[in-house]
Amino acid sequence: MEGVFIFKMDKALLLLLLFVSLSVGQTAQAEGKTFLSIATGGTAGVYYPLGVGLARLITRRLPDVEAVAEASDASAENVDLIARHEAAMALAQSDVIFRAMEGERPFQGPVENLRMIASLYPEHVHCIAAKESGLRNFSDIKGKRVSVGAPGSSTVDSVGAIFSVAGIKYGDLDTDFLDFADTAEGILDGRLDVGFVVAGSPTAAVTALAAQKEIGLVAFEDDLLDKLVRSYPFFIKEAIPAGTYNGVDRDTPTPAVTAVLVCDAELPEELVYNITKAIFENLSELAPIHDKMKSITFDKALYGAIVEIHPGAAKYYSEKGLQVPTF
Repeated sequence: MEGVFIFKMDKALLLLLLFVSLSVGQTAQAEGKTFLSIATGGTAGVYYPLGVGLARLITRRLPDVEAVAEASDASAENVDLIARHEAAMALAQSDVIFRAMEGERPFQGPVENLRMIASLYPEHVHCIAAKESGLRNFSDIKGKRVSVGAPGSSTVDSVGAIFSVAGIKYGDLDTDFLDFADTAEGILDGRLDVGFVVAGSPTAAVTALAAQKEIGLVAFEDDLLDKLVRSYPFFIKEAIPAGTYNGVDRDTPTPAVTAVLVCDAELPEELVYNITKAIFENLSELAPIHDKMKSITFDKALYGAIVEIHPGAAKYYSEKGLQVPTF
């Protein structure tokens, strides 16, 4: 097995890890344990607590496995860790996975060893508008003061894809490139009419903004959504339910990417089978972590799949009657 993400301990290695644990504060477990890491995201986001919950669930339900969640810079770094065999599993957005498969920026070439375990929940494209702007539909966005996300972020990439399909250029807007917090602040103080945030809903930045200022969510027209999904397979058609945010009293049609649990292709089939089974037969253990965990369901485990399913996960889904896509 290549890399450092997973290993079986023999006696010599156990002694070595016990010695290392005195230096780095880690604890070596019993002989014969399989250790694996889960790359997540920043500690303030959803990926990190989800990863911690997954690690605890896997460790609790699989006695011979010890899983640990690791903080990271989220999707792109996580996929890169998989590519270098430095993480066993990771959380990543479907659009980043697509770019990794194609070898597009920020990746230097196609990531060949990336495999999917499960789709978890949608990460909606929030097109947030100040209520006084009067914006209700995406076709009305031209000429507005708009934040399209932080430079180099997956939000900028997603918005760029949407604009290309909608026939919108940055020159059609008064464009700014701001992160979630600065986007919310810009709408709050009136410097922006519209801001984009790509995240699971409810997301903290939008919730906090809606508590301080009247906002609306801009609806995407159905024909644009259909065209977008045909053009970019990592998008899915979704809606942000009414009541998700204060003052937003209608369901808002919008595109979404998916949060996906991925792994290294070299993970053993039996291990991934057992991990997949443990997750979907104990989802109640994840529910208290965040409202988004309630969106994780077995029937949508392969929703929006765009990369090969790991054979261990595929075996579990087939046994349970799900049709496993091929690539």
